Amino acid sequence: MSRSLLLNLLTYTLLVLGIAGRRGELLALSLPFLLYLLFGYLRIPPVVELEARRHLSAERASPDQPVTVTFSVTNLGASLDEILVEDVLPPGLRALDGSNRHLTTLPRGASRTWTYTVSGGRGYYAFPSVRVESRDGLGLIQHTDDFELPGQLLILPPVLRLKHVPIRPRRTRVYAGMIPARVGGPGVDFFGVRDYQPGDPPRRINWRVSARQTEELYSNEFEQERVADVGILLDGRDRTNLFGGGHSIFEHSVLAAAALSDAFLAQGNRVGLLVYGKYLHWTLPAYGKLQREKILHALAGARSGGSDIFASLAHLPTRLFPVNSQIVVVSPLTTDDLGTLVHLRARGYQVMVISPDPVRYEMTHLRPGDEVRKAARILRLERDLLLKHLRRAGIQTLDWDVSQPFDQVVRHSLSRAPQQLRALGRLAV
Repeated sequence: MSRSLLLNLLTYTLLVLGIAGRRGELLALSLPFLLYLLFGYLRIPPVVELEARRHLSAERASPDQPVTVTFSVTNLGASLDEILVEDVLPPGLRALDGSNRHLTTLPRGASRTWTYTVSGGRGYYAFPSVRVESRDGLGLIQHTDDFELPGQLLILPPVLRLKHVPIRPRRTRVYAGMIPARVGGPGVDFFGVRDYQPGDPPRRINWRVSARQTEELYSNEFEQERVADVGILLDGRDRTNLFGGGHSIFEHSVLAAAALSDAFLAQGNRVGLLVYGKYLHWTLPAYGKLQREKILHALAGARSGGSDIFASLAHLPTRLFPVNSQIVVVSPLTTDDLGTLVHLRARGYQVMVISPDPVRYEMTHLRPGDEVRKAARILRLERDLLLKHLRRAGIQTLDWDVSQPFDQVVRHSLSRAPQQLRALGRLAV
């Protein structure tokens, strides 16, 4: 029970008893309480007029990076004997050092400033409002007001730098890039031999082939390198990412998608991102640094979830991806994903699968024992068989143990990929 309510009940009781019983001593006893309440009501201002400001040391941060918040409030109205100012934090953001609540007195025209430090996981955080609780000096009357004070903090996923991710889609675009285009012209890798044409530099003449002819010369032709369309599919389904105890491998998938999109954009490709989970979030394909920002913003807000419609990859909207382009699937995979991925390969898409290993990941969160080892062995055999079928279908796969740094795994596992991709390219022609 609040102090004001208790004093009101006591005062009214004394007044009623004094009047009903015509007892002056009870009426006299109620006067101090009545004056006490009256003084409290007069001291509280009818309207709280404040000016609040919030400044963040950084509006973009990495996960768990400390961000300093400087908050100031100025009283534009009547003096406030006691005021509690709370800068309401969005869910998921936590205060590390200092406090987002401040209790102080605020005379007319006075200002107060304090700082505190926050951090959080990957996501987009919008500060909703400022809550102000004002009380009179006697602690009798309390008013609570909410003031809108927009602010935002964007925590982006970390971007690992990948030197080169070799891909070889069946179709490329007209702009020069780093992907072999299966078309002769200016380039680095040898492509074939053609008839000599006036204007060819002498260093391109293939003298060995020309020596076998009597009247004709032949020139070396190199393979052109162009940019391509790359679609990154981020699997956000709970059935593939969520494990017992609330552990999720989804953050590792987001890390891989961010590194891959950055690498493909750095090579000059046109990149799009599809988050496939509880809903579909499609970032239209584009080039350059602006597209990199769009994809990172989409990854910052990506969340895993469950949906009856998107429980499997069978409902994947393949029309979003240009024909014969490169599709990179980042997914822990399930056995029923095999048919969809093989179907994509059969339709002419060049498919690469980056698969965070869910078996090893879940083993790290379970107590060791015979039953756990047997179950892990069975799941490991099923997963190895799934990856083997994908490779036989001409799908490039990377089985990623998430305990290892992703950039090192890519550098080691895809170092021999150019020879494999050339073989796949010859089969696809």
